[in-house]
Amino acid sequence: MDIAYLLVVLGVILVSMILHEVMHGLMAFWLGDDTAKMLGRLTLNPVKHIDPFLTIGLPLLIVITNMLTGTYTPIFGGAKPVPFNPARVRYGEWGWALVGLAGPFTNLIIAFIAFGALFVVDSQAAQALASLRFEMAGVDISFILIQTILVNLGFFAFNMLPIPPLDGSRLLYALAPDFVRRGMEAVERQGIVVVFIIVLLAQGLIGKLMVAIIGACITVFARLFGIA
Repeated sequence: MDIAYLLVVLGVILVSMILHEVMHGLMAFWLGDDTAKMLGRLTLNPVKHIDPFLTIGLPLLIVITNMLTGTYTPIFGGAKPVPFNPARVRYGEWGWALVGLAGPFTNLIIAFIAFGALFVVDSQAAQALASLRFEMAGVDISFILIQTILVNLGFFAFNMLPIPPLDGSRLLYALAPDFVRRGMEAVERQGIVVVFIIVLLAQGLIGKLMVAIIGACITVFARLFGIA
């Protein structure tokens, strides 16, 4: 069960993160920038997207910790950022925001589709998940679909945090006044390191926020499928 669990989660992580990154590049391409295409990032080849720590190491560390402690910490991670040229993207900052939001909303859509599939193949499991009960007895199609839902909602919740350079910050850039943007740009220049420092310092708060976002999404899914 444990090895199978790890393999399933790793497979879901890889597929979900690849689609997340490809959609960043596709959105930029649709908005006029072909940088990602020219650099070969509009591909499903995982080698082009995987970051050994962010895509594999960090999510698996969370999974193993959950297994050993019996607690639930949302799974999150990242990949090699898909480059784009803001000067070539139509609609200015709103275009940049669309590029940023394309990734996490792809994860949200994947989670929604997986919830619908779970409702069709195992309505009892869908009802249990709607009650935020995550008990799973074995590795079957329901297990795979539940992991697909939870992993993708974890990616969505994490990446929508408005912390540069996470995707959610792109929307904040479009809405924030100039002095806030300057501060965000200073943070973004430090890269993903700042994100992990913030996560470590505020892991309790961020964890609760992510769990709340995941729970809210599952509740909305359940209502859309008529689950009370």
